[in-house]
Amino acid sequence: MGCCGSSFLTETHPEKENQQNQHNQNPPFNHPTPSGGSDPAGAALGGVPPFSEFSLSDLRAATNNFSSDFIVSESGEKAPNLVYKGRLQNRRWIAVKKFTKMAWPDPKQFAEEAWGVGKLRHRRLANLIGYCCDGDERLLVAEYMPNDTLAKHLFHWENQTIEWAMRLRVALYIAEALEYCSTEGRPLYHDLNAYRVLFDEDGDPRLSCFGLMKNSRDGKSYSTNLAYTPPEYLRNGRVTPESVVFSFGTVLLDLLSGKHIPPSHALDMIRGKSILLLMDSHLEGNFSTEEATAVIGLASRCLQYEPRERPNPKNLVATLSPLNTKPDVISYLCLLTLIYCYVLKTPESL
Repeated sequence: MGCCGSSFLTETHPEKENQQNQHNQNPPFNHPTPSGGSDPAGAALGGVPPFSEFSLSDLRAATNNFSSDFIVSESGEKAPNLVYKGRLQNRRWIAVKKFTKMAWPDPKQFAEEAWGVGKLRHRRLANLIGYCCDGDERLLVAEYMPNDTLAKHLFHWENQTIEWAMRLRVALYIAEALEYCSTEGRPLYHDLNAYRVLFDEDGDPRLSCFGLMKNSRDGKSYSTNLAYTPPEYLRNGRVTPESVVFSFGTVLLDLLSGKHIPPSHALDMIRGKSILLLMDSHLEGNFSTEEATAVIGLASRCLQYEPRERPNPKNLVATLSPLNTKPDVISYLCLLTLIYCYVLKTPESL
């Protein structure tokens, strides 16, 4: 659930005032409009527009002609695929992923893949709302998440850490997203890591939909350091549902330690009973040892060398759900917003 309601957020994100995307066009290749799946959470997403095709001119206008000032991917211009923030004419904020030229040579194949991902609708996802094929251009359009990535808040914020209850929420919500995708026939997630976890306007974590689609028709599915890559992918170059669970285990390590620790090193620490050494010192001991032990145990299972020994997404949710005993915990992201509103002393914040 969201952690707060603020008129500052409403003012900053006016897309909530416009629930219908004004740029919908006729679906290509006779695709049906996505129904949102069978999950009731999808039905609750009335503010998410139907998946549709965007024109290149619309996206150029939204991103100020793909200005470098609008790049929000933390790898910046070195990233093989850039992500821009943008604002449509209906004032909806969007995220636009721009692929390198000819990453998907066949526009029909790109559109088919995008429509497959675009059928998904869930409150734990930063949902895909459209795509664009124009000449050599291949772009994906998703909901915009304004509060940065898990990686930024864990690794690059020196003065404010994510409290333990929020870390448990992140783990559960991403597990729920993976379970939903699996039940909807999209079990493969490419390169799951802390940069793929985004925080929405309410400070709640969501899983980026971009990872549900490969970087290219024939491209690699993992771009992170090989030390964090599932061992079976190194052997055969294929992503499996079990590979996704391995990557989820690396995210659990990030949440536990506040650092990016190679799985092999973390497993050595776990086997050596060095649990306290694994925990993030910025938590200053403010966590439940019992809960931390349960998460560490789950991470260890996810990181097993043999894929068949890893849990499935349903098991992940079943293990993490009982640990989330504070559903109303306020995200510090929302606290920062409320403080900002108070300092401004705007009528909306009073």
